[in-house]
Amino acid sequence: MRHSKKFNHLRRPAAHRKALLANLAKALILHKRINTTVAKAKALRKFVEPLLTKAKHDTTHARRVVFASFQDKAPVKELFNEIAPKITDRPGGYTRIIRLGNRWGDNAEMCLIELVDYNELLQKEPKPAKAKTRRSRGKAKATTNEGTEVPPAPTNEKAAAAAPKASNPAPSKPQDSGSQELQTAASHLPSQEQATSTPEGADATSADAAKDK
Repeated sequence: MRHSKKFNHLRRPAAHRKALLANLAKALILHKRINTTVAKAKALRKFVEPLLTKAKHDTTHARRVVFASFQDKAPVKELFNEIAPKITDRPGGYTRIIRLGNRWGDNAEMCLIELVDYNELLQKEPKPAKAKTRRSRGKAKATTNEGTEVPPAPTNEKAAAAAPKASNPAPSKPQDSGSQELQTAASHLPSQEQATSTPEGADATSADAAKDK
């Protein structure tokens, strides 16, 4: 049974199928677009796209690998010299299949397979690269000519919100009755300056009395 075997033999033996795909790939590389059946085009895409990827690196080894599939110098020269520079920035998907309807006679599905970079009508214009910008978490700070940062001036809303806070002082905490009694008792006691001043005054009076005697 042929379960999960998606490989299309195209009703040909291996050697015939390999020769068919090599000839179709040569024609595609030299003429940039060909008409064929949908089944052959899908098989050709799997055959030719790895060769196009190999052609991005122009080395002797890569040229020999591609030449082994074609056995012809003309498509190898065209692939490495003309097609490879155009597909350098494309990460795969080098071919496009456009269905053309069914063929008269055997009713086979026909299509046009072409290289994407050689169809100027369907090419999209490259978008200009956008400049990368960084978002700052806070508001942008104004800078002077010297480069020193200056904090932004407060807005009217912030000034109005800050004004009542500055004008209304914080309410004092209520004092306990015990602390009030201690303060009244301390006010009746003589201060340290008064206590120290009395002996000095007494000494001064005693010294004046001794001089008078």
